Amino acid sequence: MSNITLPRRRLILMSAGLLTAAIAGCRSTDILNPDDGQSRAETTAALPMVNRLRQSRSLSSLSRSRPAEVAAIAQAKRMARAGEMSHLIGFNDSFGARMKGHGVPLPAAENIAAGQDSVERAVQAWIDSKRHLDNMLGGFNGLGVAVAWDSSSGNRPYWAMVLSA
Repeated sequence: MSNITLPRRRLILMSAGLLTAAIAGCRSTDILNPDDGQSRAETTAALPMVNRLRQSRSLSSLSRSRPAEVAAIAQAKRMARAGEMSHLIGFNDSFGARMKGHGVPLPAAENIAAGQDSVERAVQAWIDSKRHLDNMLGGFNGLGVAVAWDSSSGNRPYWAMVLSA
């Protein structure tokens, strides 16, 4: 091998590695490092409200689920980053793949909201919506709730709730 080929080969391999890393970084399930310091206060505040609602219907209480919480944090951040309230953001997005990527036990459900200034108001908005209420009264065991703010649009809050088996 000549001296010219070895550096060129290294450059090609390094370029391929950088391209692979860049492409891998585009996956929606890689958005969140679960230990990034995001507050867990939203789940703590929402859990008693959801459990009171479930108990009023003779349903079992939910418990805090770390994977559901991580998935909720990721979804809230994705919506805030996009400035859009949507379950599916970006090309080829999949709810099932996101849940699986965060280790959320299936079946799972997701409630989202935007604009509410407190966890109490976000939970109430979900209670006032039949489909979201049905999710909260479903056969789930775990709960995670999160909020993230879109600073580019006046600090609008985006909320996500993930319920899991």
